[in-house]
Amino acid sequence: MRKVMALAGLPLGLAACVMAPEGVNEQMIADYTLAASTIGCELKHDSDYLPVELQAGLTRQQALDITSYMLANDKAVSLPDGGVKLTTGACA
Repeated sequence: MRKVMALAGLPLGLAACVMAPEGVNEQMIADYTLAASTIGCELKHDSDYLPVELQAGLTRQQALDITSYMLANDKAVSLPDGGVKLTTGACA
């Protein structure tokens, strides 16, 4: 019971942190972020994702998974007209 109570006292920020997608490492996320910064940090259309994928060496699924990861970790925001805008790294 004591261990459960100790875990309950952890800061909420730790609970909100989402793990990187399966098959994606920190370097891939860094490459994605850098590549996104070269196109203005906004990903709305295929024409936005393609240069990010090519520059970062990612598949479309990996790019989409990283985008979801960034949204879940408050490193990106949804845009009102669709797509996302990164808010971290060079995009901050």
